[in-house]
Amino acid sequence: MSLRCLIVDDEPLAHDIILRYMEDVPFLENCGQCYRATEVPDFLNRQAIDLIFLDVRMPKLNGLDFLRTLQQRPLVIITSAYEEHALESFDLDVCDYLLKPFRFERFLKAVNRALADYTLRQQAATTAPLTPPVTPATPETIYIKSDKKQILLNLDDVYYLESLGNYVKVWDEQRFLLTQRTLSSFESQLPADTFIRIHKSYILNKKFVRYIEGNIISLKNGKQLPLGKNYKHVVKQLLNGQGT
Repeated sequence: MSLRCLIVDDEPLAHDIILRYMEDVPFLENCGQCYRATEVPDFLNRQAIDLIFLDVRMPKLNGLDFLRTLQQRPLVIITSAYEEHALESFDLDVCDYLLKPFRFERFLKAVNRALADYTLRQQAATTAPLTPPVTPATPETIYIKSDKKQILLNLDDVYYLESLGNYVKVWDEQRFLLTQRTLSSFESQLPADTFIRIHKSYILNKKFVRYIEGNIISLKNGKQLPLGKNYKHVVKQLLNGQGT
């Protein structure tokens, strides 16, 4: 398996570094280079791409603004010299954020994460239609289609849900199920007195919150989730223990 890659950066040196790193990663295939975000739509119309290395500050069109224009997005790793764009980038479901200058080992960690996400998407896309479940769902349960099965989950066991583009990871204490759905579709189905949206990419079961510190919500299983900048209002609801 290989990832078809596109480099988008206005700095030639940045291209040289990424190309040199890619030579030592067997599953990365360089398919092209753009020096302006405005060049990318035409390139994507001609060439299928799995992963984009995307700079943020570029002439005419900001990398993140460009990303918002894409309806079908490849995987994206941000490569930027400015750390202040990190939170906004993760709100757009990027795989990782590489702060320039970055070493090869940090680059390798990012592309391994991208490969893992790509593999999960491919597995979810191959699931076949299934016969209707024999056990009806209840207000306390939900069916999750994952790995060619319809799996009945107890909502009390669901810690949180994590968006992955058009897929969602449904997490229990330590493991997750991947399903081809959007996070918004879950939000309309889950009981609002128990589950709360805390980020563009996360819905949380309130009963598993251990503590809140700044923009981080720590769970009882040790996991930490980000609190999105547009979801600050939910802190009062969590602290008041509404619905718990």
